[in-house]
Amino acid sequence: MNYELFIAKRIIASKGHKSSVSSPIIKIAIVAIAIGIVVMILSIATGIGLQKKIKEKISGFNGDVQVTFYDANNSNITLNPVKKNQDFYPNFEKVPNVKKVQPFATSAGIIRTEENFEGVILKGVDSDHDWTFFKDYLVEGDIPVLSEKLSNDVLISSTTANKLKLKVGDHFYMFFVKDDPNKAPNTRKFFVSGIFNSGFQEIDEGFIVGDIKHIQRINKWKEDEVGGFEILLYDFDDLYNTGNEIYQNIDPNLNATTVAEKFPAIFEWLDLFDTNIVVIIFIMILVAGINMITALLVLILERSPMIGVLKALGESNWSIRKIFLYNAAYLIGVGLFWGNLIGLALIYAQKTFGIIKLNAENYYVTEAPVHIDLTQIFLLNLGTLLLCLTMLLIPSYIVTKISPVKAIKFN
Repeated sequence: MNYELFIAKRIIASKGHKSSVSSPIIKIAIVAIAIGIVVMILSIATGIGLQKKIKEKISGFNGDVQVTFYDANNSNITLNPVKKNQDFYPNFEKVPNVKKVQPFATSAGIIRTEENFEGVILKGVDSDHDWTFFKDYLVEGDIPVLSEKLSNDVLISSTTANKLKLKVGDHFYMFFVKDDPNKAPNTRKFFVSGIFNSGFQEIDEGFIVGDIKHIQRINKWKEDEVGGFEILLYDFDDLYNTGNEIYQNIDPNLNATTVAEKFPAIFEWLDLFDTNIVVIIFIMILVAGINMITALLVLILERSPMIGVLKALGESNWSIRKIFLYNAAYLIGVGLFWGNLIGLALIYAQKTFGIIKLNAENYYVTEAPVHIDLTQIFLLNLGTLLLCLTMLLIPSYIVTKISPVKAIKFN
């Protein structure tokens, strides 16, 4: 008879017996594992979700990589024009990770209404601009329709609209100061085509988006001159390497700046999330492992007579240790099952209903975003199982110290 399998089944079957000393301790260990996996899943889902959402918003305004004139400063205002006729536009064939290249230009100005005024930056885009980002955060109105004709329609943020009391369909005047202070500023009349709200107030309140032809005319640029190019990538995770590739494949008088280089403080803050996630996972696995060690020790000591009998029948120490390790693996599996069920349910609830709200001024989002990757979940479960079992190898060694004669006599 296979004693290992028979005894393992008996142990599993007896774990819930009311008179068993180990029963409450086993339940505590299972609960600890379940809570641990819930916390780990939530930390990964919210941490990565927040990283992706903030990076998505910054890239939506600036592109993943910006190509501008080399001696231009690192501000949001393009001072020197770049020829639109470039080898990498409209298709950057030399760099495979490039999804889209689109021209842009920016110019600072002041919006003046009857009751108030506000300094903003007009971001001019061309007719081939990718509006996906703004469509996702459009709260009122429509995206401006740009063509060969000059369009006076613009997108403004809800922050700017509230400050200036503007609604969709309203018009306003924007003044652009000339280099010569003695000359009257350029004036443009714009119509509010749509209002967006990305929740990234720091950027929302500083930009309006309209036709690039206005900036070309204000700066007296030619039709084939733009402020620069925004480059969108397929794989944002490869931003650093792709940025270097782009820089090596453009004209020497041009510069390629990644969004991480343009907003270093925000990206350094986001990198801390990875450290936090690792620390949380380490602590949760450690707590779960300690609880399982306690449960295993109690289980072994409670079944000392059984161990003595098995040794008397000729079973090796390792065979008996495996019986308890099999049982421990089963208990860990139960904890993982309930932990995954609860964790994934909480993530689904947050994704669907947005239960947890965040302060947009601190986190740049109004609710906690979540991102789930089934591969990460699988590796998390596998890693937890293997690490916990590895931690249990040492306490299971106590089996070798149990004497068959004393154990049977004690029984």
